[in-house]
Amino acid sequence: MIEEWKWVSELLIVVYGLSVIGYFIDFIQSNQKAYTYAFWLLRIAWFIQSIYFGQHLLVEQSFPVATLVDSLFFFSWILITLSLIIHKFIAMHFIVFFINLFGFFVLLLYVAATLKQGTSERSVEFIHEMLIAHISLAFVSYGFFTVSFFFSFLYLLQYHLLKKKKGLKWLWRIGNLHQLDQYSFQAITLGVPLLLISIILGLFWASISAVSVYWYDIKILGSIFVLVIYIIYLTIRALRRHRGKTLATYNTAAFLLLMINFLLSNTYSEFHF
Repeated sequence: MIEEWKWVSELLIVVYGLSVIGYFIDFIQSNQKAYTYAFWLLRIAWFIQSIYFGQHLLVEQSFPVATLVDSLFFFSWILITLSLIIHKFIAMHFIVFFINLFGFFVLLLYVAATLKQGTSERSVEFIHEMLIAHISLAFVSYGFFTVSFFFSFLYLLQYHLLKKKKGLKWLWRIGNLHQLDQYSFQAITLGVPLLLISIILGLFWASISAVSVYWYDIKILGSIFVLVIYIIYLTIRALRRHRGKTLATYNTAAFLLLMINFLLSNTYSEFHF
């Protein structure tokens, strides 16, 4: 599939990844609109996989389970199919998210295994594009975390002004506390799945590329550390229903740790180089 349908493979990964992000947003925020978009994207991903599945059956006249690599693709297709059925008949949003997160992981395993078998220029180009996607998604997620930090900073500033009853003429320009808290939360909700997918793509790139990668590299460990920090934020916010100054302070500290990790990892890490 990678060799013959390179652009289709790229489209499948993008569509499936966006679907996982949509299900993640619904998982954290109970967002029905995100859930609906994720469902339609998942249907597109299923359609793309089904075309390849049918091509394998009709043209090559073989069922895609003859090898371990083909079995990974078939398993991914089965997971998408089952999640669509659950979405249609059972109102269980959480399990649909986890099934598709695992299905996306299985699909990337299939892509990685196929690329290892390929030696053509297309395979090399696809590996390079996976690295570009990994780096780009990481920076986009960091962008969302930065935006979230500024919302939290303004929240703390607004909170201080209200408590001290100072600078009241500036309050309307900063925004109210509820909006600042909500926007900060939404930015992190978008940043976390992007960083998660970035890390997954980075690890797959490392596993199939010719470069030597040490799994204890500071950039790898630092990225996972940052991801865990923000997942803890979402857990506290979503499950324990905490709001306000405590989370704004936590988010500010998390951003400082992110910047420290960014500076250290780019100074001492050899990952990507």
